[in-house]
Amino acid sequence: MTAFKTIDSEDLSIAKVFQSFYKVPDYQREYVWGEKDAEGKRGDEVEQFLQDIFGEFEQATKDDAPEYFIGTIVVCADKDGVLDLIDGQQRTTTSFLTLCALRDALAALGAETPATLSDQISSSSTDWQGDTVNRMRLDLQYEDAQGVMAEYGEGKGYDARKDGTRSIRNLANAYAAIREFLKDKFGDDAQAVRRFHGYFTNKVKLIRIQTPDVSRALKIFETINDRGVGLDAMDLLKNLLFMNAKADQFRKLKDEWKALTQTLYGAAEKPLRFLRYYILANFNVRDAKIREEEIYNWLVKTNDQTNHISDPLGFAVRLKEAALDYANFATLKNQQGHLENGLANTRALGGSAIKQHHILLLAGRHLTGERFTRLCNAIEEVMCVWLIAGVLTKDYERAIAQGTKALREVKTDADLDAFITSFVDGQKSLYHERFRQAVLTLKSWNVRQFRLKYLLAKFTQYFDIQAYGAAGKDQLGPYLVSKVEVEHILARGADEAAQAEFGDGAKDINLIESLGNFVLLEKAVNIVASNAAYSVKAAQYPNSQFLLTRCQTELMQVGVNDQITRAMKKLDPSPTWTAETIRKRQEWYADAALDVWGLRHVEPHVNYDDLIG
Repeated sequence: MTAFKTIDSEDLSIAKVFQSFYKVPDYQREYVWGEKDAEGKRGDEVEQFLQDIFGEFEQATKDDAPEYFIGTIVVCADKDGVLDLIDGQQRTTTSFLTLCALRDALAALGAETPATLSDQISSSSTDWQGDTVNRMRLDLQYEDAQGVMAEYGEGKGYDARKDGTRSIRNLANAYAAIREFLKDKFGDDAQAVRRFHGYFTNKVKLIRIQTPDVSRALKIFETINDRGVGLDAMDLLKNLLFMNAKADQFRKLKDEWKALTQTLYGAAEKPLRFLRYYILANFNVRDAKIREEEIYNWLVKTNDQTNHISDPLGFAVRLKEAALDYANFATLKNQQGHLENGLANTRALGGSAIKQHHILLLAGRHLTGERFTRLCNAIEEVMCVWLIAGVLTKDYERAIAQGTKALREVKTDADLDAFITSFVDGQKSLYHERFRQAVLTLKSWNVRQFRLKYLLAKFTQYFDIQAYGAAGKDQLGPYLVSKVEVEHILARGADEAAQAEFGDGAKDINLIESLGNFVLLEKAVNIVASNAAYSVKAAQYPNSQFLLTRCQTELMQVGVNDQITRAMKKLDPSPTWTAETIRKRQEWYADAALDVWGLRHVEPHVNYDDLIG
């Protein structure tokens, strides 16, 4: 019973909340409400916060008004009586900024600021020695925003710093959003602004839980957010680490966590997805799957694997180091910051939305040099098989998670050979026939445009390398640039002469949009070729830099048994273009795909249909 007596819980109005002084400790996360996304769109948390309150405000009558509850905050007092905010920073900071914006809105209208409003923003306190200090009701002590709240509190408003750290920008966005909201709702009506201030400070309420020390506050924070309600697993994990760290580790732990989050933020990567991938890559997860909402509960029960409770600082350091590599992977680089063609190719294949292969990259990040390059190339190949074969995301992600245990054990070239044979080739074997059949029947509408171009680029690059060697041809990027286009050999808008020359099927969309009717062609050449008949285009194709396109109608004469000649013997030139040659070219693509994506040496699984999913 004694422990409960040390915890004080109060139902307070905003007016009473801001009769106390608060500070956000330096180990807390930044202010993130109102943060702009990659496209520059501001988060709507602040607007939603105000709109919800305004909705209740509009229900007020002359005699009464409904109360509005905004949640719970957890605090503990320091030796000077200032309350450390352990939970509730976002809404408390937003409430403080709202008070500042209300005062500034009244000032802009030439209206008098109520003394109560000024006192809710800043006041003075006297310590036991009789020293009086004037201070803001809220102070952010983490380095990213130290001192900036005073600028809002002192009435600088729009003149406060807007550039600088992530937190400073977010605070500026939030303040601007509040001022815009007040202008939109109340215009130039100072009395309406005062009424809203009265409602906001008297009828908007929260529960403040005060504890005697930080550890007790952190424990309550964890309890309030049990099972991830209210906060995500990254916030709860941070709390868990601080709750189990020694006091003298707080500074170092704060620095490591800040470096972790800034790394992910700088790479525009979602922290929670990174945490999930890190867990799947490094630990044994039951059934090789875990949802984001399950992460925190999993962590609480698995210290025997992670040591995040017994060694919170060490876990944070390991997590940060993994994040640094993850950020490199996200920008198509290896751990040393150098471009990896396999990663760039996988991005071209999957676009920016497909990231499950990062689980394998995290599991294999201990590999360096040629071994890591081989891993990246193998990942590209198997990802292509999965995506073109139409394997469900949940199925190939489960396969990835199952493969990480073996990948973590790879130390030598022989180990890597064994992993590629068992996992990569094993998956290729499983989906071999489905992949080949997908290529054999592929139409443009079966895949996104960028993926169609990736496929054609890989075919084109493969035969260029066969003919000329890898030097200068090892990167797929030059085949994907805008000046290289996907050419319909029989054009969608083929002119009458082209249709007449082609014969039956000239308007058959299934033929026109078949993979067999496509080739890569430089834009300058394509402009000349346009919608003309095949016999006219035949004169333009040899102007291409790409061997596959140059040999579209006939092979070049260069030698007898030189490297280029040997490469050309594998091609499929067509002096005429008909429905039958399109089908024949598609069959050729399906067969060549076995070489391009490394399936030629892999035997198809006899009963693959029984094992899928």
